[in-house]
Amino acid sequence: MQLLDLRGSLDARTQAFFRHRRIGPDRTLLTNLEGQWLVLDDEDFRRFATGATEGTPVHERLRAKNFLRDGYDEAKARETIAARKRFLGYGPNLHVMVVTLRCNETCVYCHASRADMDAVETDMSKETAERSVDLAFQSTSPAITIEFQGGEPLVNFEVVQHIIAYAEEKNRTAGKTLEFTMVSNLALMTEERLAYLLDHRVQICTSIDGPKAIHDKQRKLPTMSAFDEATVWIKRINEAYRARGLDPSLYHVEALLTTTRAALDAPEAIVDTYEELGCHAVFLRPLDPFGFAGKTAKMVEYERRRYLDFYARATDYILEKNRAGVQMIERYAAIFLTKILRGEDPNFLDIRSPAGAGIGQLAYSYDGNVYTCDEGRMLAAQGDDTFRLGHVDESRYRDIVGHPTVRAMVIASNLDSQPDCVACTYNPYCGIQTTHNHKTQGSVFGRMRESNICAVHKGIQDYLFNKLADGEPHVLEAFERWTTIRAREHFLHAPAGS
Repeated sequence: MQLLDLRGSLDARTQAFFRHRRIGPDRTLLTNLEGQWLVLDDEDFRRFATGATEGTPVHERLRAKNFLRDGYDEAKARETIAARKRFLGYGPNLHVMVVTLRCNETCVYCHASRADMDAVETDMSKETAERSVDLAFQSTSPAITIEFQGGEPLVNFEVVQHIIAYAEEKNRTAGKTLEFTMVSNLALMTEERLAYLLDHRVQICTSIDGPKAIHDKQRKLPTMSAFDEATVWIKRINEAYRARGLDPSLYHVEALLTTTRAALDAPEAIVDTYEELGCHAVFLRPLDPFGFAGKTAKMVEYERRRYLDFYARATDYILEKNRAGVQMIERYAAIFLTKILRGEDPNFLDIRSPAGAGIGQLAYSYDGNVYTCDEGRMLAAQGDDTFRLGHVDESRYRDIVGHPTVRAMVIASNLDSQPDCVACTYNPYCGIQTTHNHKTQGSVFGRMRESNICAVHKGIQDYLFNKLADGEPHVLEAFERWTTIRAREHFLHAPAGS
């Protein structure tokens, strides 16, 4: 797109600090330190850049958003930044427990480096499970979430039950707000197991990669359809929530999409599939390079430009469904929009500054090793122990969260210390995944201008800001709704006595 020629006419005496980015043929986006933003047409941007806004309508818009040096509201800016960064005082709130590497499915992009079903040596023991919970409860966070991962966690369901019972008992004296989540392919679910998970208020999440043909191409079960097994249980679980009187728009199986090459030409069919299954949220995640995905890249990878085209088509289609009365959101957009429109950080650990690895999340492998995050654990499964912090039988909590690797990751994921991020217009809303940098570029700092994640984040935010600038009422109404956070209190295990 053509850039404005402002040579020889700039005047920096009137503007407060700002960053800018061209997002269309006649649009420039401004953001400031605290995350206020404006989209200006070429004429208004010229006035702003040359210090000639006095007496024009854009002057008051700029003043209201703290873009002018005269009357700059420092106290408001300070309060806004503090609110955005409040997560820094929490401590690790997400504790990923890999109860086994065994899995009954074979996924072409498996990020977890799954083990065969007879590899019982990759099951977490009850003793290791208890030590993992003990460590998790030492977090300074008043609320913790224990997330069961694998492999397939239902393979080692006895230890899942043991962790739940042990954590519930421990919380009688710890007094934390406790949540449990499980990521499962659902193929090993039974009515007995479902009843237990429902009774203990465990949130259930699965993977749906699109219609049956796409899903079964990516995720394979011996002698049966992975799609059929998952969708039968999605419908059954959603039915069970309704039977317990829970609002289906809020309480339903969360399903995640991994966007592979096979999905790129079918955005509408993928969204239709989610609607048919009663899934009110779609998370259009691009492919990660971890686990088996690195080995099968020739089959599943793609240029991120193609992904961004897919993302725009899918999100446009979701917005049209919203307009027709269908309740559905796109999670990537919701994360960014919460920061853009509400000035709040939803604490999604991979898209914040600094990122959550080690300070917002810890991952506990089946063997008791502790990692900065689940991606760090995935890299260890491939022989790279860079992100190992210790072991549940040997390490103290302070040694883990104060580990030099955690410190390095905090520095590397602080956007204000990243050469390619400090001046980026999207700095107030974005985040860096340091394990991805390490895997793809050989350094936790990485080079953002060459990063797939950076390309995705910029592309999505370009899309969102153009939609906001277009100002179509049904889109603005949908975006406002997507940022409305409704707490799913049924899943919370409140502290004793509260």
